[in-house]
Amino acid sequence: MKQIKETPKQAHTAFLEQLQPRDSLLIADQIRYGVRIYRLEDGTRLTPELQGTLSDSLIKVKDWHIDTLKAWTPKEGPSRSDIEISTVLTSFEAGTFELPGITVERWFKDGIVDSLTFEGQDIQYCTMPVDTATFQVHELKEQIQYPVTFIEILPWIGGGLGAVALIVLAVWLIRRYLHRRDENVLQREPAHIAALRKLDAYRGDKFWTEDKQKQFYSGVTDALREYIGARYGVGAMEMTTRELFQALKGVELDLTLRTGLQHLFETADFVKFAKMTLPREENATVVPFAVQFVTATYEQQLQEEAPAAPDATGKSASRAQTTNKEA
Repeated sequence: MKQIKETPKQAHTAFLEQLQPRDSLLIADQIRYGVRIYRLEDGTRLTPELQGTLSDSLIKVKDWHIDTLKAWTPKEGPSRSDIEISTVLTSFEAGTFELPGITVERWFKDGIVDSLTFEGQDIQYCTMPVDTATFQVHELKEQIQYPVTFIEILPWIGGGLGAVALIVLAVWLIRRYLHRRDENVLQREPAHIAALRKLDAYRGDKFWTEDKQKQFYSGVTDALREYIGARYGVGAMEMTTRELFQALKGVELDLTLRTGLQHLFETADFVKFAKMTLPREENATVVPFAVQFVTATYEQQLQEEAPAAPDATGKSASRAQTTNKEA
């Protein structure tokens, strides 16, 4: 490692910075976490990484970003710059969390590598507190009863009452018929077909505007939740994103599909709860990935349910393996 002597003015620092102007961190608030390196020789390459993994309650919103704060051009020697390296984090749970430390490797132009290490910091996320100084609890009061007048009940007398009853009965019968028909269709329709049919409704860019992105991500993730519930037997519709992926830990699933699915659900949470909006390029990948997840896992299901090919003795492969184990 290259030994670098630096003055106190050149000391490197780690920092935490809120992106919302508040005196405390509330759930879903975003923070920048990173380090500042001063008087770095131009041409030096930096590689930042965390010294460990983030807590399950913390979510990484943006990857590492390197920015130049100030440039120095001395009369003698190479040009230097003040550099800031940061990432953006958030949490949807209240509590105090310990951030892992940061390691930054500096790759100098002559090929020598130097490592800088920074200790982790603690952050505290809070819920919205109740103002106990001004809040007052009042007893419940009974509802005010006013006498019913003849004018109020007149529309319900005679033929008016009968007409309203017929309308209510007709509406109830129609809704009951439609509900039973939908239930019968869903019972006959395989889970992957139902999911692909619902996802097809979100193709195109009509839901990519800022005012419709919440509807777009909710519809896509709900279709996937129903499919996952039917495919893997978990209560996906009632689970949070964190609970769902805890339940899927024991499921044999391709790593690329699992990572992509978790990214999609976490992004949907940001859109629904943090009012984040996404560019067209990212919106365009949502439905194709959801369709890929459904078709790939359905093909995996077919392979698992397919009977094993018979071996030379006429027994299926799985049966032969069981016999060998018992012997």
